[in-house]
Amino acid sequence: MRASRTLRLLLVLPLLLLAACTAGPDDEGDDEPHRWPELAPGQRWQPPPGTGWQWQLTGTLDTSVKAPVYDVDGFNTTKEQVAVLKKAGRKTICYLSTGAWEDFRPDAEAFPQDLLGKGNGWEGERWLDIRRVAELEPLMAKRFDMCREKGFDAVEPDNMDGYQNTSGFPLTAADQLRYNRLIAKLAHDRGMAVGLKNDLDQIPQLVGDFDFAVNEQCAQYDECDRLAPFIEAGKAVFHAEYELSTSRFCATSRAAKLSSIQKRYDLDAWRRTC
Repeated sequence: MRASRTLRLLLVLPLLLLAACTAGPDDEGDDEPHRWPELAPGQRWQPPPGTGWQWQLTGTLDTSVKAPVYDVDGFNTTKEQVAVLKKAGRKTICYLSTGAWEDFRPDAEAFPQDLLGKGNGWEGERWLDIRRVAELEPLMAKRFDMCREKGFDAVEPDNMDGYQNTSGFPLTAADQLRYNRLIAKLAHDRGMAVGLKNDLDQIPQLVGDFDFAVNEQCAQYDECDRLAPFIEAGKAVFHAEYELSTSRFCATSRAAKLSSIQKRYDLDAWRRTC
C-alpha cells in the first residue's frame, strides 16, 4: 500500500462522493465469468492476461458482481461465501497480509513482539522482521491452511516490499527475495496459486515464482511497463487505480493486456471496469 488509510481518505473523499453518485458496484457491459478449463491433477490455476476481477476487502461481500475472479479478505470471507462464488464459476483469491502484522486479526497474539517493527502507514499495522523465517513460516502456514480449507484458489499476500520501506529492521533485497519465495512456496505446497503484490523492482527475479501479479496505481506513477514480464509469461496482472478515472488509463491498460479497474481507497464493492 502506498499511503496511510487516513491520508488517502482525506485526499480523495470528494472524489469518492462524486463516484458514489455516478456508478454502482458493477458497470454495464462487464464480462461474464469465464468457463475455466479443467485442471489436471496437481496443476495450479494460472489466470491469463486480461482476466477480469473484483477486489473487495471491506463491507458486506457482494457476490453478484459479474467478474470471473474475486479477490477478498481471507479472514472475513467464510467458507460458505467462497462456495457460493465457486458455484457461480468464479475463481477466488484469499487476501492476507504476509509482510505486516495487524492487531485486529484473530492470530495477532501469536506473533512475538520482537518480530514487530515500525508502522506501515495503516492503523493497527506494523512491518514484520522477514529475516526471521523460522518463526514466521509456521504462522503464515496456518493462514495459508485457512485459505485452502475455505476453498480458495489462490492467495494475494500483501506488504511484500518491506525492504523498500522504513520497517525498523535493516532488511535487504536478498531478505525480501528469500521471504517472497517462501510465501510462494507455502501457497504452491497447498495447491493454490499466488500473486506478487507490487514489489516492482524484483519482478525480473520473481516472475517465475508467482502465478500472477497484483498492482496498485502503476498508471498514476507511470510504472505499468515494469509489469510486462508477467504478461509476457502469460500471467495476469490484476491492476487497480484510485485517483485516475478509467478514461485516463483504460486505453493504455487494454493495450498492455492488464486487468484494470478503478476502485475506492477503502476497497468496498464499488468498482469501474475498463
